Amino acid sequence: MRIAIIDTSQSRAAIISEGLRDAGLDDVVVIEGTGRLVADLEAAAPEVVLINLENPSRDVLEEFFAVSRALARPIAMFVDQSDAESTAAAVDAGVSAYIVDGLARQRIKPVIDLAVRRFQAFARLHAELNEAKSALADRAAIDKAKAILIKRRGLDEPAAYALLRAHAMRSNRRIAEVAEALITSDALMGDMP
Repeated sequence: MRIAIIDTSQSRAAIISEGLRDAGLDDVVVIEGTGRLVADLEAAAPEVVLINLENPSRDVLEEFFAVSRALARPIAMFVDQSDAESTAAAVDAGVSAYIVDGLARQRIKPVIDLAVRRFQAFARLHAELNEAKSALADRAAIDKAKAILIKRRGLDEPAAYALLRAHAMRSNRRIAEVAEALITSDALMGDMP
């Protein structure tokens, strides 16, 4: 597992690196938290990102939160001081583990494990939400297409659905795709004089 450490302090980054090596994690990249942060992270291609900030200002936190939103990776952030607003902002930005005053070599590996598990759980929930939204959109399109067929052809609902399904099977497409095509065609025909 490749781990990127973002820290402006070389000595703190060394502590984290040693803690990771003690835990058997040797693929470590240290990135200084300045300048080309996003480009450096893309080049490093880490699987997990550890961010260590001593006393972050609001601007520094915003920069790191923007980076965490752009990454699709587990992120663990260590800070020396925090407040409720900063914690909430970190969670909203997608930080998987936000640790206040807790940087100790022996805790680094468990924090990484936590960050990875929380990231995976969130990713699963996000995927399930997208699937549910897609299924609802498909259902709405199919219902609208059935309504068009009922109105235009005088069919009942089961017959309208059977017609959509039969056309989908003949054209080797999903029923929702056929429904969308019918809705688009109906909209175009309705716009014509």
